[in-house]
Amino acid sequence: MTSSGTNPERRPHDDPVGSVAWELLLPAVSAPARTRGRSLQAALREAVRSGRLVPGTRLPSSRDLAADLGVSRGLVTEAYEQLTAEGYLRSGRGAGTWVGGAVRAARPRAHDLAPRTAGSRADFVAGTPDLSLFPRAAWVTAHRGVLAELPHQDLGYPDPRGLPRLRAALAELLTRRRGVVADPERIVVVSGVAQATTLLGFALHARGLPTVGVEDPGSPQHDALYAAAGVTTVPVPLDDEGISVGPLRAAGVRAVVTTPSHQFPTGIAYSARRRAELLDWARSVDGFVLEDDYDGDFRYDRAPVGALQGLDPDRVVYAGSVSKSLAPGLRLGWLLVPQTLADEVVERKRTMDLGHPAIDQALFARFMERGDYDRQLRRCQRAYRERRDALVLALDEHLPGTEVSGIAAGLHVIAALPHRYGPQEKFLARLGAAGVTVRPLTDYAHAHAEPDDTEGGVRLVLGYAHLSPTRIRDGVRLMAEAARD
Repeated sequence: MTSSGTNPERRPHDDPVGSVAWELLLPAVSAPARTRGRSLQAALREAVRSGRLVPGTRLPSSRDLAADLGVSRGLVTEAYEQLTAEGYLRSGRGAGTWVGGAVRAARPRAHDLAPRTAGSRADFVAGTPDLSLFPRAAWVTAHRGVLAELPHQDLGYPDPRGLPRLRAALAELLTRRRGVVADPERIVVVSGVAQATTLLGFALHARGLPTVGVEDPGSPQHDALYAAAGVTTVPVPLDDEGISVGPLRAAGVRAVVTTPSHQFPTGIAYSARRRAELLDWARSVDGFVLEDDYDGDFRYDRAPVGALQGLDPDRVVYAGSVSKSLAPGLRLGWLLVPQTLADEVVERKRTMDLGHPAIDQALFARFMERGDYDRQLRRCQRAYRERRDALVLALDEHLPGTEVSGIAAGLHVIAALPHRYGPQEKFLARLGAAGVTVRPLTDYAHAHAEPDDTEGGVRLVLGYAHLSPTRIRDGVRLMAEAARD
C-alpha cells in the first residue's frame, strides 16, 4: 500500500498503515452499499479505541486507501472527515491524516465478579443449591408458551407489585405450602430476598425505625443491606428455642429479622412457645417481625413447619425466593407485607426499578400454574435429603465423634468435631492447605458482636446441596486426611 504527502518530523509511527488496514477494514467494505460508509467509520473508530492504531500512526491517503479497498474515494474521505470531527483522527493541509492523541482507552475487558471458590478440591460453603437440577426443558416450554400468549400491553411497565397473574399464583402457592395468609394485593415481586431486605429497610427508616434486630449468629449480609437503607443492625443472641426475647426487649428495637422455620445458620426451628413470645413482643412495641423463609420447603423428616406469618399477618413481613429451589441467578422472589407497610414498600419498589421484568414474571406464573414448580420442589427435596444423609454417614465414618445438630432440613448442617481436632484456627489452616473449603460457625457472628468460641472446639457450617453424594464422601475423606496431618 502506498502513501502520499510527507512529514518532515518523522516519528516511529510515521509509516502509513499497511496490512493492518486490510485486516481491519476489508470486512467493513463488504457490507451492503447503504451501510458501507457507517461500517467503515465504525471499523476505523474501533481500531483507534482498541489500540490497534496507536496515536501518531499515519493513515494512507484517501485515494490510495480507496484503491486498495475497492471503494470510492468519497467514501474514505467522508470517513476521515467524520472521525477527525470526533477527535479520533487529525489532519493538516499537505501533511496527510494521522491517528489523534485524544483516545487513551484500550478495549475494555469484562471481568467476572461472581462469587466462586477457585482451586478448591472440596467446597462445603453453604448457600448454593445444585444448579444442575434447574428444569431447563420445562422452563423452555413455559417460556415459549408465555411468548405466544402474552398480551402486547403486558410488555409495558408493570405494576410495581408484580403482574396480577403472578401475585395470584404466589398467593395460592404460599397459602397451600407455607400456611401464610396471602392477599395478592399485598404481595410484591422482588429480585430476591436481598432486594426485599433493602425495601424493608427503606420502609422502616421512613417510619422512624432506625434500628433492626438480627439473629446472632445469622446472615452477615443483613448488616450491609440494612446499612444501605440507613438502618443499623443490632445483634440479638439465640437460645435453644430461637431468638432470645429478653435481650430483644433490652435492645430497644421495634423490628427484628428472623428465620424461624430453619434458623440460619444454627439449623434449629423456633419452638411454638418462642413463636408466641416473639409475636407478643411485636404487638407490645408496635413493631414488626421480618421472616426470611429462605428454605422453608425443604424438611426431610416430617412436614415443614408453617410460616410464622400465618399467626399474625399484620405484624409479620414474609420474604422468600426461588434461589434455593430453582437458581439464584433468576433474581426472583416475593415479599408479603402488612397493610400498614404496603404503600411505603410499593412506592419504594416503583422508584427503585419500575417493577420486575414482565416476561420473567409471566414465565414463573405459568410454571406454577402448570404444576412444574411443585414437581421441581419434590425433585430438589429428594436430592437434598439423599445428600444430607450421605454427609451425616461420611462424617460418622471419617470423623467419628462428630455431632451433627439442627433439624433435618435445608441445605446445610452444623458439625461439631471432637476436641482432638482443635484448636479451630489450626484445623482450618490444615483444611485450606489441602484444598478443602469450609466456613466455621464463628464466621456468621455479626461484625459488631463478639464471636462465641469459648469452648475451643471446631464447629463447621457444611453446605451439601451443590455436591453429589460421591463428592460429599470424597470431600469428607479429604477433610479427615488433612485433620490427621
